[in-house]
Amino acid sequence: MEKRKHEIMKEEIKVPAMGESITEATVGQILKPSGSHVKMDEEILELETDKVNQVLYASQTGVLTLTVETDDVVKIDQVIGLIDSDGGKPEKKEEKASAPVLKKEEKKSEKGIRHSREAFVAEIGKQEKSAPPPTMKKERGETRRRMTKIRKVIAKRLVEAQAATAMLTTFNEADLSQVMKLRTKYKEAFIKEHDAKLGFMSFFVKAVVSALETFPDINSYIDGDEIVHRDYYDIGIAVGTERGLIVPVLRDCDQKNFADIEKGIIEFAEKARAGTISVNDLQGGGFTITNGGIYGSMLSTPILNHPQVGILGMHNIQKRAVVVNDEIVIRPMMYLALSYDHRIVDGKEAVSFLVHVKNCLEDPSRLLLGV
Repeated sequence: MEKRKHEIMKEEIKVPAMGESITEATVGQILKPSGSHVKMDEEILELETDKVNQVLYASQTGVLTLTVETDDVVKIDQVIGLIDSDGGKPEKKEEKASAPVLKKEEKKSEKGIRHSREAFVAEIGKQEKSAPPPTMKKERGETRRRMTKIRKVIAKRLVEAQAATAMLTTFNEADLSQVMKLRTKYKEAFIKEHDAKLGFMSFFVKAVVSALETFPDINSYIDGDEIVHRDYYDIGIAVGTERGLIVPVLRDCDQKNFADIEKGIIEFAEKARAGTISVNDLQGGGFTITNGGIYGSMLSTPILNHPQVGILGMHNIQKRAVVVNDEIVIRPMMYLALSYDHRIVDGKEAVSFLVHVKNCLEDPSRLLLGV
């Protein structure tokens, strides 16, 4: 009976399911070492895959035992440790320092020793004043940290994208005055109606979908000797996280309204922060939008998310002097960058695509009228 009770107190730690196509993971950073006392819901270790990272939490309070180390490859449902709730909390032993007991002879000579010590310290002080202080040379060093699996995959794919495509970037700029006026005018009503904020990204997603409908080659990919055109509009939204860049995909954006897009982006952002984004959220996508403007970027040349043939770079909004109807006015301007695969997309088509996006942003009513 006692043996069975103790077995119940020991709970196994298993590798959880992390997506339909994932069969194994790599042990990342171990957050609590084996043998330590953990509390329920405390972080234990990280599991890494090509797409997502996941943190494992303690299912109960107790003493942790791990049978894996960093960089070990583990299978789904594999037992990698256990938590013994009967292990108890580690006891802290306090050692009381006992005061030294002086013998009678030592007590008698203490006064003389004190005088000798004081004279010695005074003599050393004189020598230190006369000698110049030694100069300490600061040592130069390096710090190494482990490259996570997701960072390795990002690095590999970015290099492959540049090697496998004829990548080129074209630029334009957009006056966002009308977009900003719409956001200001309907901000409160939008929140009240849809329980979500009206951001900039929904305007860009709708503008890109309109441009893709007009220029379908940019919503395609190469398969052998064939060009495959997608008849759906899945847009990847690049999101920066502490663990690296991920690109969750908004499906069927041509069928979504502004509120649907904003809610989808919010959901992805929350999942990314919590580390709960799934592989299915990251798979596919026909075109990508990346926003370096939130970090203050003025201009960039985004790298293609291969096998996609187009990616739009958003940048910082800055008030600049521009000429409108032969007059110099101050407008909120943003530089736009379109990187594309020149194997499929010609320069004329790429420039026309970016002009179409610019026109939709400068006159958002086009998005409602489909022109």
